[in-house]
Amino acid sequence: MWEILLPIFGFLVGIAASMVGIGGGTFFVPILIIIYSFSPTQLATGTSLTAIIFTAIAATTNYWRQKRIYFKTGLVLAVTTVPGAVAGAFLANVLESHTLAFIFGFFLIFMAARIMVDLGKLRSKSSAPQESPRQAHIKSDAEILKSQKTIALGAGLSFFGGLASGLLGIGGGVLVVPIMMFAMDMPIHIATATSMFTMVFTSIAAVPKYYVESHIDMGYALLIAVGSIFGAQVGAYTSRRVSGKNLRRIFAVLLIIVGLKMLIDNRRVLGF
Repeated sequence: MWEILLPIFGFLVGIAASMVGIGGGTFFVPILIIIYSFSPTQLATGTSLTAIIFTAIAATTNYWRQKRIYFKTGLVLAVTTVPGAVAGAFLANVLESHTLAFIFGFFLIFMAARIMVDLGKLRSKSSAPQESPRQAHIKSDAEILKSQKTIALGAGLSFFGGLASGLLGIGGGVLVVPIMMFAMDMPIHIATATSMFTMVFTSIAAVPKYYVESHIDMGYALLIAVGSIFGAQVGAYTSRRVSGKNLRRIFAVLLIIVGLKMLIDNRRVLGF
């Protein structure tokens, strides 16, 4: 009976996820565990990743029409996010993910604080651009690729975004977007769109391992996907109409929510 709500959950999460480039797994996984009693946790993770494939493709299609995706940079990052996702999918079946999730929680809150600090600097300088001070000049896709240091740093760090995706079923965007913003100086509108493009490959790479282990409920995944496909279109359209500063603020708040949730859900790492 409650399955009828899955497309609605998918629609609502799809809007928020596509706006900030995160995939939606941070919401899909707890929904499946808490409301639908999915057990083991890997079943919720695999089902979430399967649904995210559809969300990412839908958002990517819309962002492609808006010409906001850096395809070449996204493909380079996929070179590391894909093996990271595969490694995460294997690790999910052999170890407890609580410690890693706890660490990621702290990292996300740190990234949110960093974004808020940048926004504070913008408010103190009326003549400052809407993006961070380092983003006064928006680098093109080709310019980013020319910087070997930038690409190496971004690709290296993106491996952990893929690892988080495969291990926790979160899509990886909560890590990849901050990496694009701070390590690669990409404006958030470009980072969120490129993250959704990269997420297509990341999610697809992780799903086969969960399928082999019978940790995917395809019926639930498709019901979520039905809603998330439409939600992703709404989110991508809405994102275009939100200023860079406000989109960064929304993303920071979402990072805090996700980070705190990871800390609370995995507090057993501290022994309680």
